[in-house]
Amino acid sequence: MQTLADFLRITPGLEAGDMERLHLLIEDWQVLADLAFSDLVLWLAQDDGWVAAAHTRPMTGPMVFVEDAVGLGASAVFGELVTDAAEQGMSEHVRTRGQDLIHERARPVRRGGRTIAVLSIHDLLDSGRPDTRLQESYGAMGDDLFAMVPEGSWPTPGSSPIGVRQGAPRVGDGVIRLNASGSVEYASPNAVSAIRQLGHKGPLESEVLAHVVSGLAEQVGQVDESLAMVAMGRAAWRADVATDAAALAMRAIPLMTGRRRHGAIVLVRDISELRRRGEELMTKDQTIREIHHRVKNNLQTVAALLRMQSRRMPEESARIALTEAERRVGVIAMIYEALSTGFAETVDFDTIAVRGLRAVVEVARTTGAITSGFTGSFGMMQAEDATAIGLILSELIQNAVEHGIPDGGTVEVDAHRSDEGESDILRVTVVDDGAGLPRGFRPSRAGLGTRIVTSMVQDLGGQIRWDDAEPRGTRVRFSARLRRVDP
Repeated sequence: MQTLADFLRITPGLEAGDMERLHLLIEDWQVLADLAFSDLVLWLAQDDGWVAAAHTRPMTGPMVFVEDAVGLGASAVFGELVTDAAEQGMSEHVRTRGQDLIHERARPVRRGGRTIAVLSIHDLLDSGRPDTRLQESYGAMGDDLFAMVPEGSWPTPGSSPIGVRQGAPRVGDGVIRLNASGSVEYASPNAVSAIRQLGHKGPLESEVLAHVVSGLAEQVGQVDESLAMVAMGRAAWRADVATDAAALAMRAIPLMTGRRRHGAIVLVRDISELRRRGEELMTKDQTIREIHHRVKNNLQTVAALLRMQSRRMPEESARIALTEAERRVGVIAMIYEALSTGFAETVDFDTIAVRGLRAVVEVARTTGAITSGFTGSFGMMQAEDATAIGLILSELIQNAVEHGIPDGGTVEVDAHRSDEGESDILRVTVVDDGAGLPRGFRPSRAGLGTRIVTSMVQDLGGQIRWDDAEPRGTRVRFSARLRRVDP
């Protein structure tokens, strides 16, 4: 099935701002569907007529269409409903489908004085049963939102309908209708229950909502700066309010006629349990970070002990071995240092690669100057992969500096990562401009560092190869199959 983005790409005459406006509408139109107990369909003008590009159903009542309308032509199903709305600014009719009567309305979606789409709304007419107060109130709020679509005042331009914080309130969570002065005209049963969870006692209707929630919020000290604006319905924002008893998320949708605000819809949701779980997760994250921090400190202590021991060794070969062990432990400590400063079990390896490259170059025992460079990107890695790649890279850079360019020169690192099937493939090249590989070089018979590198690359499901570089020097290329990092 085609998506809205697919239809937007093939719709003639749409500008970037038009597409943004339509995406904003689709992101927030579930509010209208739930208030109106209706299916909503968005129509775009194609060369051969109006075509349904998106469809949503209410979560508060029965749906009208079981099958998606996406891809259908308007005239074949709805007659002149969409065309009349585009030309006249509004169209409405009732049609029969079996034993059902379907009430259908449509309005144009405009931007900059141009009609860029049509929004239709479809609901089932009842069988004569009287509407409840909830249904009447929801329907009136839905009518207000629907009337704001042609004006472009809903969804509010520049607002984020869902919000970046968890627990965004929905119609089913609780709805409050405010008048222009911020007094409550209607509150759904769920909304009344949520406000009472905060500690409010007594009726809610006819009360100024801002006075109710701000008075309760004062019990816990710090108050969300946007709370007053949201509780008065003056801005399309979201705010959270908490007391010792509960926590509540509030989202305001101002109701406009032209440029005049005549009221607001405030959606509310009890997020006490979400907040409690969030605090538990935060505590777990802090514990994990503390563990990483302690592991890093312990590894640095081990490295310091190795350094002290190496200084007291009479034999040069033993001193070198301990120095190499100290460097390897230091690389692992650097990984855990990065983990201890973040909230995820992943690290940005580019930062680690640059630090490691500079560290090796700075302490290199060479007679000439060394320059280094880094291109490409390693990307984000899980801790296990980062430790292995860090050790491999450290060994290769150390070998390049000590054996490839002992009299000075250049060492460069290049990294590229690609998505291949079920895992990411990392390809890394370390090249120096030194004397090149020694005659008869065989990795299987080389020193401990080379054997460590070969073993770790194999454990990562990759391959490694040593070659002479052009015009001179040594080039080492290795690949590794990395675990996926969730975005």
